[in-house]
Amino acid sequence: MENKDRESKGYAWAIAAGFTAALAAIFAKIFSSQIVKYSLVIMFNMTMWGCYVNSLRALSSLQATVTNFATNFLSSGLAGFFLFGEALPTKWFAGAALIVVGVFILTKSSIEKKENID
Repeated sequence: MENKDRESKGYAWAIAAGFTAALAAIFAKIFSSQIVKYSLVIMFNMTMWGCYVNSLRALSSLQATVTNFATNFLSSGLAGFFLFGEALPTKWFAGAALIVVGVFILTKSSIEKKENID
């Protein structure tokens, strides 16, 4: 059960990394002050890297990267739609659905785990 818990935490870290990466882009669009904009982007990117590194401790690099990317892609697209009124074509939703299916397949696959030396 410990391995399953560790894997769940790894996915939580990868999802947090994707959200914080999206927040960096969102706040870059919201603020007009260059100092505030760059400060927030740097802060969110540093947080994203911390979360991503933590996800790599529990997941394969493929699982962590794909989960991070999918979360970033989906949250950035939806934020653009809801916060900035940007259009999302039908192709975006088809691509998003395929990404979610791909992430689901990867999470359920039997990827050989690297042995942790902690």
